[in-house]
Amino acid sequence: MIRKLKSGEYRLYSRKVNPKTGKRRNLGTFSTRAAAEKHERDVQYFKRH
Repeated sequence: MIRKLKSGEYRLYSRKVNPKTGKRRNLGTFSTRAAAEKHERDVQYFKRH
């Protein structure tokens, strides 16, 4: 899940809510949306390999 920050950057959050904190886990901050989307695909790949 990608959200745009006020600074103009994009942050990748986990899809599931962390039960300990009640919030989504931050999976990285990127300057472009394309970079965030690429990293999201990489994360999904490593979850299954």
